[in-house]
Formats: sequence, structure tokens, C-alpha cells
Amino acid sequence: MSQPLPDITLTRGDGTPDSLAAHRGKVLLVVNVASQCGLTPQYAGLQALQEKYAGQGLEVLGFPANDFGAQEPGTDDEIRTFCETGFNVSFPLFAKASVVGEAKQPLYAALTGALPEKRGDAEGFREKLRGYGMVPNPDPEVLWNFEKFLIGRDGSVAARFSPTTAPDDADLVATIEAELSKPA
Repeated sequence: MSQPLPDITLTRGDGTPDSLAAHRGKVLLVVNVASQCGLTPQYAGLQALQEKYAGQGLEVLGFPANDFGAQEPGTDDEIRTFCETGFNVSFPLFAKASVVGEAKQPLYAALTGALPEKRGDAEGFREKLRGYGMVPNPDPEVLWNFEKFLIGRDGSVAARFSPTTAPDDADLVATIEAELSKPA
């Protein structure tokens, strides 16, 4: 397990300020999301996790990014409308920003630095991307849309999951439940 993440300034998709510290004491599932990706149906599963575990202290946090195949071209308002109408998303969506490379937002720099490798079938997904003629990102960079970072109540990064790890994946759910069982 990593050290607790520092407080990081965040901006919600509606422009309101937020911070990582404002979510301390909660278990956070941080996901870089996109509206036009083959993995976009994961929004439904993420919302289901939010609904099932919110009362125990889980918060799903969505971070739209247009880094992979230009699959998130919309504005913050368009993204929020898409998520609310298409998937009844009620979890927070943050301002669209990069999650890779030199322009990556500070939260993602901290997340990838804290836990460079992911669980799940990242290699299989990398092969699939190569099959489409793409050059996938090596670790520690985010591989694609819908990569998941689990932050414990103490603010440390507890786990990282590949983009193809579905929200109802047994390992992901067990890891969430284990973090929720820890005291705040």
C-alpha cells in the first residue's frame, strides 16, 4: 500500500471547486471515463457500485479525458448530460482533463506514481490495441479509458485495475468491500 496522497485541488464538471481532502474518510473509486468508447457501458456498473456501497462510504469519481482515440470530444456540460440521461449517473463528474503524458492532471500524476502497475488483463488489452494498429501506453501510464484506482479511507492508493476490469468484477468488488471494512 502506498502513502496517503497529498491534498490535490480538483474542479467539478460544472466548474465548482473540490479537493481530494474533501473526500477523505471515504473509499474512492477514481475512473477516467469517456462517452464514445467501447467500454462506455461500464458507466451503468459504476453507477450500480455507487448505489450499492454509498451508504458504507464509497464514492465513485469520474474524470472525463479525451486522451484515447478522441473518445471524449464533448464539453463538460455535454458529458454530464450524456451520463445523466444515458446511465442515470449521480456520482461526481469532474472537469475534462488529460490523464496521461506531460499534461496529465496532478491527481493522475499522483495516482500513477503511487501504484505504477494495474491488476486485470492489461496485457490482453494491450494486444488488442496493437491489433488495431495502436501503440499502447506502458506502465505506469494509464492504458485506456475506464482504468480504475481505488483509494482507501486513509487516502492511500489501495489498488489499480485495468480498463477491461468490469465494475462487477469479483476481484474489484472484493477489494472495494475490504477497503470499506476498514475504519475511517
